[in-house]
Amino acid sequence: MDRINLITLGVKDISAAVAFYRKLGLESIIMGDEDEIEIIFFRMKGSKLALYPLDTLARETGAEAMDVTHGFNGITLAFNAKSEAEVDHILERAKKSGGIVTKEASPTSWGGYSGYFKDPDGYYWEVAYGSDWDFDEDDMLII
Repeated sequence: MDRINLITLGVKDISAAVAFYRKLGLESIIMGDEDEIEIIFFRMKGSKLALYPLDTLARETGAEAMDVTHGFNGITLAFNAKSEAEVDHILERAKKSGGIVTKEASPTSWGGYSGYFKDPDGYYWEVAYGSDWDFDEDDMLII
């Protein structure tokens, strides 16, 4: 395996989660009726993000659903910004959209600038900038 095509987040209230990510500016593709969303995909460069009802996703995996809104679940998603100002802008937009900024942006030990927010379902996002980062034609970080 050499790529991640789709990241699916199990959400408690799919309508609320869709509203949050739309307010962040993500373009959505709904599968099913807008009033009864079964699954939603967001167009992103590189990979796609999907939201799916938590209980249904848990059943599909054969596992029991857990409440990830409290504590840290061991996973972060990341948005790599192209400036410190963009980091600040994304964190502010997340806050205005209903997310919680858990760590204000600040200089990092590795020489960058980053902060964190969590979405309404408790998923953590790092928003980070590194002055020596390069991006490919799809705006994906070159490592």
